[in-house]
Amino acid sequence: MLLTIDVGNTHTVLGLFDGEELVEHWRISTDARRTADELAVLLQGLMGMHPLLGQELGDNIDGIAVCSTVPSVLHELREVTRRYYGDIPAVLVEPGIKTGVPITTDNPKEVGADRIVNAAAAVELYGGPCIVVDFGTATTYDAVTARGEYAGGAIAPGVEISVEALGMRGAQLRKVELTPPRQVIGKNTVESMQSGIVYGFAGQVDGVVERMRRELTDDPDSVTVIATGGLAPLVLREATVIDEHEPWLTLVGLRLVYHRNIPRY
Repeated sequence: MLLTIDVGNTHTVLGLFDGEELVEHWRISTDARRTADELAVLLQGLMGMHPLLGQELGDNIDGIAVCSTVPSVLHELREVTRRYYGDIPAVLVEPGIKTGVPITTDNPKEVGADRIVNAAAAVELYGGPCIVVDFGTATTYDAVTARGEYAGGAIAPGVEISVEALGMRGAQLRKVELTPPRQVIGKNTVESMQSGIVYGFAGQVDGVVERMRRELTDDPDSVTVIATGGLAPLVLREATVIDEHEPWLTLVGLRLVYHRNIPRY
């Protein structure tokens, strides 16, 4: 069994693979203050309930793959793998790790590990050229060429960040439930905010992706657009450019990267 861990700024997603099949997944809040010991206890509590795993930490786990956008959490997870899973092969995605994705940006080292892992999974599942739209703390757009190269991307404020900023800076506005309203023309403040959020982000996705398609290739229709991230379902029905929804894209990418660094026997 392979344990994959995707640490984002807001949430951490864990996945358990049996071969190529994702058999279990968990989502927890990311807390940069958690120590390695606390993380180990949390992992044991989650995995101890799974019927395919034993009661002891690490039972039936054959490998671990980790990527993180939070350096302090990556440091603690490195300690977790060393101290509690010392006899289990572990791959932490960072410079020097083989991802199978050539990076053609100005400074490859500044590209987030999760974005490269997403690109690896997108090429494996759908081929290139493609664009990955990841709806997380930030909304990221990542372009991958027909040759499987990471070409670059765009970063915009995420849905939740925008809602929080609107509630903080608007004197008569507040945080609202993230759900599509009955119609675009809101009949009250809550519906008006929901409309601006949902349809505004859908319009952003359509606009950015269309421009990226034209820059990426001479045949924009050949570009596959994949949506992922916890907030993707909010705009999937409203954005017209999304071809595929792959909620576990990063976990799939971690599985691929793990096996590109730890050969199968």
